[in-house]
Amino acid sequence: MNVLIIGEYFPPDLGGAATRASNVAKGLSINNCNVTVVTAFPHYPTGKIPKEYHSKPLKVEYAGKIRIIRTWILPLESKGILRRLFIFTSFIVSSMFALLLVGNIDVIWAANPDIFVLIPAIAYGGIKRKPVVSNVDDLIIEDLYDLNLVKRGSATSKLAEFFARFLFSKVKAATPISPGYVETIARYGVNRRMIQVVRGGVDLEVFKPYPKRGNSGKFVVMYSGGFSIAYDFEQVFQAAKIIQESNSDVEFIIQGKGELLGSMQSRVKELKLKNVQIIDKLLPREAVSEFLSQADVLILPLADFKTPYRGMSSKLYEYQAVGKPIISCSQGLPSHYVIETSSGLTVNPGDFQALAQAVFCLKENQKLCRLMGSNGQKFVEISASINAIGLKMRSLFRNLPDG
Repeated sequence: MNVLIIGEYFPPDLGGAATRASNVAKGLSINNCNVTVVTAFPHYPTGKIPKEYHSKPLKVEYAGKIRIIRTWILPLESKGILRRLFIFTSFIVSSMFALLLVGNIDVIWAANPDIFVLIPAIAYGGIKRKPVVSNVDDLIIEDLYDLNLVKRGSATSKLAEFFARFLFSKVKAATPISPGYVETIARYGVNRRMIQVVRGGVDLEVFKPYPKRGNSGKFVVMYSGGFSIAYDFEQVFQAAKIIQESNSDVEFIIQGKGELLGSMQSRVKELKLKNVQIIDKLLPREAVSEFLSQADVLILPLADFKTPYRGMSSKLYEYQAVGKPIISCSQGLPSHYVIETSSGLTVNPGDFQALAQAVFCLKENQKLCRLMGSNGQKFVEISASINAIGLKMRSLFRNLPDG
């Protein structure tokens, strides 16, 4: 089977969308599918495009058996709605440059960004006369409502929902990462029978436990990923302040890139936090795995969306794969998942006192830490490996309805 994946984000880009696209590509490839990826030049989140892509409309690369066709994109930092729209639009246009290079295909998987990537995917589907399957990493329109960026029922929201229904009406199936997305996708017009939840998954050859380097004597609580408005780092800082005042030997390490970096650094200075280290650096995936392994606890500090969170962060699978306990600061599916897999503790978003208590609890119970870490690792090995998601995706593609 020849599968075409179209997505703006793909490693070395940071974030769950790039990880998800890569995991599916690898999963399909090891399950005997020929995979071609049409994606943008590496750019997210800084907008800085590596020199080897300068002055080129596109470039063909290979990652094992996976062929990657990278196309031009606006070199803008992913910051603010207007900039993001410009970036999305540039990829919608440039992704069509690869049309003559993709070759024979049997199915198209529209990876990311949600809804927007359906425009080129549907165009490819029409030209190639092949079915389109839509991934759903996020419910973009619903997120705008939850973040109070757009008012539900406004003219803008009605136009956006009409646009989404039109695009979803052109797909044969959808593969959301979370069961919390199913109802909304069905409301947008996708046949419920053709909505198949497929986990974000994790590459267990990359994400695995590494031995700790040295012994600082510190109990390390760590976050790795994007510095975006989806996360509430203020909760982490306020918890760190409580812990610092107790003279506890706990250190918080926050590593990544993103639009909130400046405000985060300012808050650490304002609160005079000596136990918080912000590492402004992108790391290769293999390095992220080894980096996470140096922690005692890994944290998912999601923002308070005022309603239960419907999505699933790919970080959770990576955190579990390195065998560490998790503190999930969220309401909704991420916390339900952590509880169901017995792989960590949960606190409400914004509750920094509860977060501090959770850190103290795990620090004083190393046996519980090891048990939770082991539980998570065993779960992803069985249910969220790239082989498992590749098999599930291949089966869905083979059973798409005709016409």
